[in-house]
Amino acid sequence: MIHLLLAASLSAAVPAVAPDPADVKPAMFVVRDVDTTIYIFGTFHALDGQDDWFSGNLRTAFEDSQELMLETMVPKRRTAIAALTPSTGPTLAGYNVTPSASLLSTTKVAISAGHSRGMSVANGADMVLRHIAESEGKPVDGLETFDSQLKMFARIPGVLAQPAAPASHAQTPTPDLSATMSDMQSAWKHGDQTVFLRMVDQFRRSSPAAYQVMFADRNARWADWIAARMRTPGTVFVAVGAGHLVGKDSVLVRLAERGIESSRLN
Repeated sequence: MIHLLLAASLSAAVPAVAPDPADVKPAMFVVRDVDTTIYIFGTFHALDGQDDWFSGNLRTAFEDSQELMLETMVPKRRTAIAALTPSTGPTLAGYNVTPSASLLSTTKVAISAGHSRGMSVANGADMVLRHIAESEGKPVDGLETFDSQLKMFARIPGVLAQPAAPASHAQTPTPDLSATMSDMQSAWKHGDQTVFLRMVDQFRRSSPAAYQVMFADRNARWADWIAARMRTPGTVFVAVGAGHLVGKDSVLVRLAERGIESSRLN
């Protein structure tokens, strides 16, 4: 969901990209020692389902892994995004969380913009990987709980509000935002991390407190998890948002600080 929110709040930060449409290889990294291999894949949470990104090195790494770790396990009965409807108001049914009005507005705008380009969370890389893993009987878990993720968003009100849109048009995606969503998707499919680096860096400068909570702190926790998991033999496939693998506070940088070097495979 963070990709959607960043796009909505920082849409002007992403220039148009025109990569080779035949070269679909989302970025993936690996850390390993003598008896443990952990693949680290940067996901995009809403896709149009038009390209076969689950192939080559990525598919091999996934199939070789004994377990899948996602950012969080979104409940199948009803996702947080689906619950953000005018009829339900600001409270997510079934969860003791009250998102800020700005989060609700921004999320709805971002989802609408993605839908205008044929993108949906159902086609997102996280959801696709989860479905494949479950169909194969591969264990799936989350680096953080769904409830804790919702609470994270709820305690940083205001910073993600789209600044320009009048309240009466808060649900209408702008052409710039729709184009941004499409450009981000194209960059992701072709392993271009520069787009996400620019967006994350701009977010860090414009909203440092929110950046600390949404990126820096979580990246450090996830790096701790990976470092601890390296002590147990086996092969694990970790899938987190592409924005968490770029910048000075990325998961990969935090791993390097812990003496764990990564290599890019895709």
